[in-house]
Amino acid sequence: MKITAVEFYAEQAMKLEIEKLHGKISTGEMLNKLSTVLMKAKEMEKEQIIEAHGNKQKTKSNPGSIVTYGYTYTGQDYYNDKYEK
Repeated sequence: MKITAVEFYAEQAMKLEIEKLHGKISTGEMLNKLSTVLMKAKEMEKEQIIEAHGNKQKTKSNPGSIVTYGYTYTGQDYYNDKYEK
């Protein structure tokens, strides 16, 4: 079963905190590793959003015209429209 980006981040952050509490890593090391975990979680979230949206067939018409055309609106298009602006 896949885990969500939030679950991944929480699990990894907890592991790092335990390592720090047991003296296996310093606070600085923990923060560096946590930064890497955050970047990975963000990438996972992006992939999950794209996958969840999937590819959808849409139609578009020009204002004042009867011309319509179909196109594929991909998960990547959706992500770019909603999160990359």
